[in-house]
Amino acid sequence: MNEFFFESGRPKFFLIGLLILLILGEMLWSYRNNKNLYHWRDTLTNILIFAGFQFSKLLFFSFELAIGAFFSKYALFQLQKNAWVFVLCFILVDFIYYWYHRFSHKVKFLWAFHLIHHSSLYMNLTVSYRLNWFSVILTPLFYAPLLLLGFPIEFVLFSLAFNLVYQFFLHTEAVGKLGFLERIFATPSAHRVHHGSNHEYIDKNFGGFLIIWDFLFGTYTPENSKARYGTTDGFISNNPLYLNIKGFIDLAKNKMNYKCWSFTCRFFSFIYLITIKRFFCFYIWINFKITHYELQIKKPIPAFLFFQPYSFSRSDSLWRWR
Repeated sequence: MNEFFFESGRPKFFLIGLLILLILGEMLWSYRNNKNLYHWRDTLTNILIFAGFQFSKLLFFSFELAIGAFFSKYALFQLQKNAWVFVLCFILVDFIYYWYHRFSHKVKFLWAFHLIHHSSLYMNLTVSYRLNWFSVILTPLFYAPLLLLGFPIEFVLFSLAFNLVYQFFLHTEAVGKLGFLERIFATPSAHRVHHGSNHEYIDKNFGGFLIIWDFLFGTYTPENSKARYGTTDGFISNNPLYLNIKGFIDLAKNKMNYKCWSFTCRFFSFIYLITIKRFFCFYIWINFKITHYELQIKKPIPAFLFFQPYSFSRSDSLWRWR
């Protein structure tokens, strides 16, 4: 498992190359079948948003690592690294993703982050990476409970990474319904429903890998008609920066009356602000030593340094400040 993260970048580059080939293949399929799945401005916007998201991951990586180290230190249990623990971790990651995704549609504060993902009027593979640049601050907090329960951090990371890569393949019209699999896994058909702004499709099919959560909690709807993509407001913009902050502008101007769960919103805002205060307003006694994900807390480092990128040295397996 560690080799997946720390060995040569060949698997990563292979995956990126595969995804690019699939995008080019979908473009060709769309052109030959006159599907009009792509528009150059929309696609360019998706690429720029993806590039910005990768930069934000680098910028806030130290913050994400700080959260991982903090919660791992106070783990209630120390679970073994075996196949059963990994399977359980994978299922729990997917379960948390379901609720995180569902809350992101219901809670105004979280929708401010998630709005960008539903802003495209098209459904194609490049839309999958229309992700908010600031979501990297928020996401680790939802999966921190798994670290408190003692799941190995590499199991959590791998499960989440696989979940997100799997969802890349859901953003397409090139794949129809998949029979009985529609009742077990998240599929392109189910995810087209999720992206639809049709009244009957709004806030449905939140599953990332398994769709059984939607069946269990009453949020599943099959694809019965052509989905109209985008938000209910229609076209917003092709400006990547504006799309990233549009949700926060609407939140500040109180333009999210179409969202509910105000009490839940206040609760999550309170928890989030308390966490931010803990990590950014005080000195954190922390020094990261990663040797097969062994995390040790040793000395104080100013919290503002959490915004600084790290460089990785394979010679001594330590993360060092640039």
